[in-house]
Amino acid sequence: MKSDKAYIMILTTAVMAFAIVFDTFPRSRISELEKRELATFPKYSVDKLKSGSFTSEISSWFSDSEPFRDDFMTLSMNIKDYLGLAASDDQVTFHASSVPMESSKQSVKSKSIDQDENRVVGEYENDITADENAKIANAGIIIVGKGDKTRALMAYGGGPHGCVGYAKAANEYKATFGKKVNVYCMVIPTAVEFYCPDKAKRCTHQERPTINNVYAHLSDSVKAVDIYTALGKHAKEDIFLRTDHHWAPLGAYYAAMTFAKVAKVPFRGLADYNRKVITGYVGSMYGYSGDIAVKKAPENFVFYVPSKVKYSTTYINYTINRDYHVTGEGKPVRGVFFAHFRNGSPGAYCTFMGGDTKITQVRTSTKNHRRLLILKDSFGNALPGFLFYSFEEVHVVDSRYFTKNMKDYVRENKITDILFANNIFKAYSRHTYGAYTRFLKQKGDTFAHNI
Repeated sequence: MKSDKAYIMILTTAVMAFAIVFDTFPRSRISELEKRELATFPKYSVDKLKSGSFTSEISSWFSDSEPFRDDFMTLSMNIKDYLGLAASDDQVTFHASSVPMESSKQSVKSKSIDQDENRVVGEYENDITADENAKIANAGIIIVGKGDKTRALMAYGGGPHGCVGYAKAANEYKATFGKKVNVYCMVIPTAVEFYCPDKAKRCTHQERPTINNVYAHLSDSVKAVDIYTALGKHAKEDIFLRTDHHWAPLGAYYAAMTFAKVAKVPFRGLADYNRKVITGYVGSMYGYSGDIAVKKAPENFVFYVPSKVKYSTTYINYTINRDYHVTGEGKPVRGVFFAHFRNGSPGAYCTFMGGDTKITQVRTSTKNHRRLLILKDSFGNALPGFLFYSFEEVHVVDSRYFTKNMKDYVRENKITDILFANNIFKAYSRHTYGAYTRFLKQKGDTFAHNI
């Protein structure tokens, strides 16, 4: 009897404690773990009340903005890790794009493409494997290794015949701007292509065949920038982040070098950069995977600042609503290209330009009358800093945030070179290449929903 009473007392105390925390403590507004803003209390309207959506939104707000959300999630991850309750293989899902996935049964060997003629010229064989067994976390993320060698990989679900729309968008830009503007296409592979162990290959598709397919559909006048082979040759270096879905700045350096060769512009080695380090970095894959092993394996975020070229950066910042639609545009302002982040900051990848929601223009002391426009997603943020020695101006536009007319922008800024630089997930998505096509037609200086 005494044990029953004690149990009831402990249970009652626990329930009361949770009730006090959830009902009286300040509710969370931002999740650093999930890298997002949490739900806010919904606005009341009679229509929403009648439809029942008001009460359902309140329920969503209550569960999403719980006090100490990140702390509770971390505690849950620790418990699951201790008990060995990681998600099983059959819980893997893919979020590469809304394009239907196709079966992919290519061999481990992947062929490279000549930049200028789109010819198969060689092979790269992935010999990077993990010593430890791989386990599959939620959201299609593969966790490889253990301890401070833990690496999180995002499984790829695209097929070998997909991504044609991306090539067509590049072709359309070349047809629009003609001989006065060089157009290049760079599809950026992700870490899973180079570090996925054999035991987990059934959970992801190969990216090389998709990249080949993009380059095969480019017109003769659009120049393919094959960075796959260059990255493969340096796969034993820190070219991809272990705890983040992005590549590392060093990977972007090798990609920029390859692009400079194709574009026939000057390029400087790392000796002409100052090496900077942010220690204790844990990136986006901790929140995406829900695996505590990622948090327990912080890494150094290493980036490079050009030291022998002068440059100034101007931004046009966009105002974004909760649905990530552009609602306003600021006036051009001067700023720094390399933002400062403290050691341990989860936002270190935003070192470059401070993020995505802006148009960036960098004027350099390189005088060669070459002006580059980079059309990109967040992977592309790490590229411009390596091209200040190569171009007189570097402009950066994100596929999600651009309200001007692209033809006007290219003409007014005397752009000579346009580089499409998207990671394969984004390149595969119709939202990305659809946006690039829309930029050519949309009326300038109007604010519309991004698709």
